[in-house]
Amino acid sequence: MFFFSLLNYSQERYLLAVLNVITATSCILVLIFHKYRKYLSARLALLCISVLVYTFTGVYFHNGAEYFLLSILFVVILIYDNKWVVGSVSVLIITAFMLIVFMPQSWYLAPPVPPERVWINVATSLIFLVVSLSFFKHIQSDYQKEIEQQRQTLVSMNKDKEKLFSIVAHDIRSPLATLEGLLDMFQRGQYPREDMEEAAAILYKKVSQLGATLDNVLRWSTRSMKGIQTRPDDFLLAPVVTEVLHFFDLIIQQKQITISLQIPVSTTLYADRDQVSVILRNLFSNALKFSYPGGTVEMTAVITDDEVLIIVTDHGMGMSPQQMRGLFTSQQHPGYGTGGERGTGLGLLLCQEFALQNGGMIEVDSIPENGTSFTVHFKKGEYTAGDNAAFN
Repeated sequence: MFFFSLLNYSQERYLLAVLNVITATSCILVLIFHKYRKYLSARLALLCISVLVYTFTGVYFHNGAEYFLLSILFVVILIYDNKWVVGSVSVLIITAFMLIVFMPQSWYLAPPVPPERVWINVATSLIFLVVSLSFFKHIQSDYQKEIEQQRQTLVSMNKDKEKLFSIVAHDIRSPLATLEGLLDMFQRGQYPREDMEEAAAILYKKVSQLGATLDNVLRWSTRSMKGIQTRPDDFLLAPVVTEVLHFFDLIIQQKQITISLQIPVSTTLYADRDQVSVILRNLFSNALKFSYPGGTVEMTAVITDDEVLIIVTDHGMGMSPQQMRGLFTSQQHPGYGTGGERGTGLGLLLCQEFALQNGGMIEVDSIPENGTSFTVHFKKGEYTAGDNAAFN
């Protein structure tokens, strides 16, 4: 516009030069309004000044300004959502467009511009129209991508919440089932009076254990409220195994299961401690569930150059090839344990996902009526203190 103002001034079109300066000034005014975040004022200023200037120049100078008005109409439709604003501006611009096309005027102070200038103005206005439409189409595409990303995030968070609920249910169900069994025995009078004190001590221990478990699960769930996040770190395996064993004390006693541990005290993992705890609780729970009374459950840690293999083995019911094919999928059909315990089938899905999130994997080997062995691969952690004595 500044260029055309100079050009028109040199060609003695002084009025048109002044109008060019006004149009250019309105564009600068838009930048000033934007600096102070007055976006609505910027739109109104540019819209009003442009419509007035282009209508006047189109009527009297016949310079193709009607095509600029057409471009303004498209932009107004794109940027305004209020139907009254769009309707009013559309009527105004269409009226101005028809006035220029059907009622051109001549004035001695406004001689028509040369034809080549008209071609330039028409081409510029149409190029502006293409650019503006492409720009808004790009913005719309970005919005669609952002909406899709938010949708995917919501779907992922909903799945994470389902997993959290299943973890909470899994960790609470076993102690509650034990408490229910003991209370039922009390009610039936199967405990003699002299054993009541010992049984009360067991109940107190289980309730305390359940409270500690709830605290751990709720702490981990709170940390994962915005989605399950894996935060790997170096930690010793033995204390985690001890916590898991305490969790199943009463079940071990009830089924008279022998626990065999071969875990060096210096065994260190690089993984998310809470997620490893969930994996071990699930695997150990399944091992106890499908072990026959008086059986044995073994947990062994094998250390390689860059991995730690945790192997949980039972000598119970085992699985058929069909059952093994359904593991780690939503098509699995959880069965009943040797004591009538009912599983949900969600535990192994969580174990597999948590293992993958920690850079590991789970392998399974099973023979019907001969037991099952789960092997979990984890990254080896850094440990500098302690010896290699066995943790038994």
